[in-house]
Amino acid sequence: MPGRNDNGIICGRQVVKQKKWYSRLWIWSIAYFALGFFNILFAWLGLLDFLIPLVIAAAGGGKWFCNNMCGRGQLFNVLGSSLKISRGKPTPKAISSRAFRLAFLAFFLTMFAAMVFQTYLVASGAESLRQAIKLLWTFRVPWSFAYQPGIIPEGFEWIAQFAFGFYSMMLTSTIIGLVFMAAYRPRSWCTFCPMGTMTQEICRLKAGAKKPHDGK
Repeated sequence: MPGRNDNGIICGRQVVKQKKWYSRLWIWSIAYFALGFFNILFAWLGLLDFLIPLVIAAAGGGKWFCNNMCGRGQLFNVLGSSLKISRGKPTPKAISSRAFRLAFLAFFLTMFAAMVFQTYLVASGAESLRQAIKLLWTFRVPWSFAYQPGIIPEGFEWIAQFAFGFYSMMLTSTIIGLVFMAAYRPRSWCTFCPMGTMTQEICRLKAGAKKPHDGK
């Protein structure tokens, strides 16, 4: 007898499960870096990857974004599992420990704060726009080809400065993720991803708030 899957599609004896639209967001991850390569202002779109998981976690969705919509994690899966680039070795326990995850989150937020401060300096006129990408928070790479003067009105160069800084962070974290993808399991980056750690901590706080208090 013909069967019907969850999406209502008749598929005979074999159940065919359609992929959700968000299962292909790894394409977005590639597109993001491609767009930023030609026009750095597209780097602002990366804020969606910062805000959406936090909003979903705060709304009670837990780590749904990380498990379903993270384009970077999907990209690591495609490269590591489908293309067999990953060695498939277990991630070291020290890397996936809560202490390391919190320490890396603190470091990441410190670098983010430094980037925001640099943006402030440009906005206040204390410093000029730095048209460069800083890889691994250390190596400055010229990137002026991705920004054409005049695109942003004079006095608003901080918009481009933030874009350069944010693109640097996104590219750096992706490079780190690629290294861990190749050395260990495809999504080893996810074990200490700052966004994953923040959503996990939000889940912990919400779970603690739901616990009944003694004497009540």
